[in-house]
Amino acid sequence: MNSSRFTRFGFILAAVGSAVGLGNVWKFPYVTGEYGGGAFVLVYLATALFVGVFVLISELLIGKLGRSDAVSMFENLAVRNKKLWKWAGFIVIVPLIILSYYSVVIGWIFHYIAMSFQGLPSTVEQSKDIFMALLTTDVQTQLMYHTIVFVLVTAIILRGIKDGIEKINKILMPLLALILAILFVYSINIDSFSKAVHFMFDPDFSKLTSEAIIVAIGQAFYTLSLGMGIIITYAASLPKEANVVKSSILISIIDTMVAIVAGLIIFTLLFDKGAESTKGAGLVFISLPSVFYEFGSIGSTLALLFFIAIAFAGITSAISMLEPMVSYFMNRFDMSRIKAALICSIFFYVLGIAALLSNISDYSPMLMIGEKGLFDWLDFVCSTILVPIGGILVVVFIGHFMDKETVEGELVPLMGSFLTKVWFFMVRYVIPIALVVVILNETGIFKF
Repeated sequence: MNSSRFTRFGFILAAVGSAVGLGNVWKFPYVTGEYGGGAFVLVYLATALFVGVFVLISELLIGKLGRSDAVSMFENLAVRNKKLWKWAGFIVIVPLIILSYYSVVIGWIFHYIAMSFQGLPSTVEQSKDIFMALLTTDVQTQLMYHTIVFVLVTAIILRGIKDGIEKINKILMPLLALILAILFVYSINIDSFSKAVHFMFDPDFSKLTSEAIIVAIGQAFYTLSLGMGIIITYAASLPKEANVVKSSILISIIDTMVAIVAGLIIFTLLFDKGAESTKGAGLVFISLPSVFYEFGSIGSTLALLFFIAIAFAGITSAISMLEPMVSYFMNRFDMSRIKAALICSIFFYVLGIAALLSNISDYSPMLMIGEKGLFDWLDFVCSTILVPIGGILVVVFIGHFMDKETVEGELVPLMGSFLTKVWFFMVRYVIPIALVVVILNETGIFKF
């Protein structure tokens, strides 16, 4: 068996590992809380399970038909403007940039795993003080964990597709599922579980604003790792007989289930102790540690399981962010995997140090651009602008610039002529417009 190819099961795990990340556990509960619970979840589910599947099919098809790195695939598969379309393949640099600060966040999680053994903060105020001290003054601790993530992710990538990426996902993804199952079963036995279910699945459409709909679309898109060349690159190693439609549906369902389960667990714990779902880092690193403390002796175990779970999710996503650019260097410049991986890893490691320092009080003035530090700018530009642009490029390319007969030849046997026509209409017209609206709304150029 070719060690540079996924097995079908290995591909599904790797793709799910890429999709299931901090966006599911960290961002999803926060935005759900901010935008009204059930109605927001309904829009998110519809987007992830329908629009998300259409874009996943697009990326899987490009990868399966292209069988190369993302840059070469766009160039080779284009029926016209080949030299122009190769530039679209450079969306693979976006996940590498994201990985620079994502690695720092995974480092924070590692720190909180260690803290689960040492003792949790007893109040939200104490929890906030601990996190802010880590974020703004403790260079040594952040640098140590960032380095650990760098070494770990690089070591996995160096082992290649089958012995590295597939093998680690076969270990970490079942463990992640087990830990979430344990936390979920524990949550079911808490009185506030019914309140969490009501909050997430009883839609109040009076709270569903146009902005909430747009945010739900953006969230679904981001959590599926679309528009970054990751799925395209992974799909290039798919077995030729793989069913891209079934794979897309399965990936979307599993990713969505993880987000829903994580949301139910987090809201159950928060509601039980009367805490709130706060924004971003505040949810995972400020609100939840003090909530875990209030659960008494079992709290440290819950905290440990929770932080290990999101560490696993973070690592599998981090691996997927590194591989597309490594694949590009290997295929385009005939580099060894070792050389390509080291170049890419050193890039994200050094940029990550700069991002880390931009939050440190002593260094932040040097790394401020306008009102934002480098860390915040990287996050804003990548997640708000570059990822949706990547998605637009993917659907416009496959809808207008790939050979239609070849695409139909792949899809019609899998989902019939009518659904293939629906898919074409969605990727040609509906999804590009929706993603443009997301960009305009998130950047504040035009609020809906």
